[in-house]
Amino acid sequence: MAAWAAGRVLAMNGNEVVAYAVKQCNVDVVAAYPITPQTAIVEAFSTYVADGLVDTRFICVESEHSAMSACIGASLMGARVFTATSSQGLALMHEALYAASGFRCPIVMAVVNRALSAPINIHCDHSDMMGSRDCGWIQIFVENVQEAYDFTIQAFRIAENPDVLLPVAVNLDGFTISHCVENFVSLTDEEVLGFIQPKRTPTYWLNPDEPITVGALTLPDYYYEVKRQQVEAMGNAYKVFLDTVKAFADLTGRRYNPIEVWGGDDADVAIVLLGSTVGLVRSVASKYGGRVKVVFPRLFRPFPSKDIEKILEDVKVVAVMDRSISFGDLLNPLASSIASTILLEGLNVKLVNFVYGLGGRDLKASEAEYIVEYALKACETGIIDKPVRFVGVRE
Repeated sequence: MAAWAAGRVLAMNGNEVVAYAVKQCNVDVVAAYPITPQTAIVEAFSTYVADGLVDTRFICVESEHSAMSACIGASLMGARVFTATSSQGLALMHEALYAASGFRCPIVMAVVNRALSAPINIHCDHSDMMGSRDCGWIQIFVENVQEAYDFTIQAFRIAENPDVLLPVAVNLDGFTISHCVENFVSLTDEEVLGFIQPKRTPTYWLNPDEPITVGALTLPDYYYEVKRQQVEAMGNAYKVFLDTVKAFADLTGRRYNPIEVWGGDDADVAIVLLGSTVGLVRSVASKYGGRVKVVFPRLFRPFPSKDIEKILEDVKVVAVMDRSISFGDLLNPLASSIASTILLEGLNVKLVNFVYGLGGRDLKASEAEYIVEYALKACETGIIDKPVRFVGVRE
């Protein structure tokens, strides 16, 4: 690893590239526990620590709950903090995720998305992060290795902005991205540190010379105010995201948006989905000319509903692809957010929700074509026979 040169085209898998980006961000503390398919991130970073390439305190803990607890304590001391997890590990952190956001800790965490048990499964779907989608964290999904690198760096700048001060989860699909080797363009260490800017001393922090109480009991007279402040910070995060990706584009030439759209402005159908499957669906949709556009809401929290409104305002049918299930609800997680936007913005568009890829099951090109064809037919007939359909498994 020490021989790799920064500022060039390099080849790494998604796990390695996240560790490399964290190395360049000069973090003070990494607390982590191994879990497939994330383990290689913290293994790679521990090698940087062992080789003396970073001045980072690496804390080996006994569980993911302990990892997040250690991250919270370190962040409250003013440290720049990182961790990574997957699946059951994220589920075990669940209690502490709310504490991290409630304490306004600008922690950055890579979530290598993996199915939740039971039955046990180590492959990709989005059930883990969707199970924690309302925990008060900013949530970003990436499509490939380059984006995993770029958004790990940008996440620190977003999280540490004084108008935000919220933790950020960078989501990358397990195995599909985490273990796939791709070329990516790296920055120099100096460019990264100049971009993310120096760490700031928190307004309220754990200073032995000026002791304060953190995490005290808050009764009905103040708890509501704290949650309302978090809502405002999440609103601020949208503008900070825009400012951050613009600054990153100025530095690198790689321009990102809260929502990426491919296809014609006059398309009748929009296909909405997250993560690495975007590439396959984009390839299939391109065969239909300008009739279909593909929509990737990279920024999932805060959800960019106003951008969605503009993208869907002239569409007749939107097909939302969820790689997770919201058991007992009428729609699944991503579709619920899209449906809320349609309702609140008064859009005249029909919605159909497709579930795909659970437990790492591949989405075939023929299945993506089925989704597109179904949506196009619904444009013509105005009929959606089932609001939720399951692709790749017997219905």
